[in-house]
Amino acid sequence: MADDGERIHVKISGDGPPIVMLHGWTASHREWAPFLEQLTSDYRVYRWDARGHGGHRLLCDTVPTVQRMARDLRNLFDHYQLDQVIAVGHSLGALTLWQYIMENGCRNLRKVCIIDQSPKLLTDDTWLNGIYGDFDRERSTAFLRHLASDFAESVLRLGGMGLNQRAREKYRDHPQSLDKARKWLREQDPAPLIACWQSLTEADYRATLDRIDIPALLVYGGASNYYRSETAHYVKSRIANAVLHVYEDTDHSPHQWQRERFIRDLRDFIDSPSGDRQTACETLPASD
Repeated sequence: MADDGERIHVKISGDGPPIVMLHGWTASHREWAPFLEQLTSDYRVYRWDARGHGGHRLLCDTVPTVQRMARDLRNLFDHYQLDQVIAVGHSLGALTLWQYIMENGCRNLRKVCIIDQSPKLLTDDTWLNGIYGDFDRERSTAFLRHLASDFAESVLRLGGMGLNQRAREKYRDHPQSLDKARKWLREQDPAPLIACWQSLTEADYRATLDRIDIPALLVYGGASNYYRSETAHYVKSRIANAVLHVYEDTDHSPHQWQRERFIRDLRDFIDSPSGDRQTACETLPASD
């Protein structure tokens, strides 16, 4: 239960030190199911459905912004008394982690894994490492209108008409192959997901990257739907203790396309004592 009374659905599996896995926008805890067998023998894995996600209707009027999700994450840590957490965030999950770190420092965190995300989604004349390299405020405003009129198709189009050639061909030539995803999206309540998206486009975590002084594993798709290679290298350049893996010819979900490689890279990163800090990294006073 979050501190505003909203029920946050969490799946817990395995025993050992804690791993918290945060899924992408419009997804659910099921995103991480393929990796449980290789993790739960040694770790206790926490997977949530982020507020407004997973098909769960909201009980409260609180808008499900990324700021609120970062507070939900803090509530989760406090409720389960988690410390020295390995946190894995894909897409929205990565932004939630960055928001948490912006507000709390690296409180409760031991290591982080970031999967295919930019610290600033919208582009402008001075920032070209956001979505597509040219997704500016005007395009974002148009996309929000499209989400309101046809949520499912707009989400599919965002990924299907981006930088990944295979995804473009699939969306254009075989739209029926996306029917399972289309059905899932049409079953969701679009309002909280749209509100969440809007908060993501207003966020800027570039300065936050400099404050991450715990080990960081960065996994990016070499053929991401949304981000050019410059984005991955920018993030690596701003985090002092980061290791970057680019999975060639994979899209915005590189961990799903190369599952065996991802779990091997993640386990190597988690299990290695290299870079582990003996003291907690910078912690800001908790906000009320």
